[in-house]
Amino acid sequence: MKVQVHVSLKPGVLDPQGRAIHHALEGLGFDGVADVRVGREIALEVADDTSDEALDEMCRKLLANTVIENYRVEKLS
Repeated sequence: MKVQVHVSLKPGVLDPQGRAIHHALEGLGFDGVADVRVGREIALEVADDTSDEALDEMCRKLLANTVIENYRVEKLS
């Protein structure tokens, strides 16, 4: 089964990478961008019988820092 894990910073957590991209976009003349937040996606291929609980545990223990990040698991197939 293919799984996509979407990881993003929690609201209120400073995002220096997003701020740098926002500044660069303004420098290139893109003035209509209000905010930029940077996250990441992790593609996994797991056994078909992998439980939702196991996927959640993978995220909590390794794939996301739950103190500052949110995550969402999306099963693709």
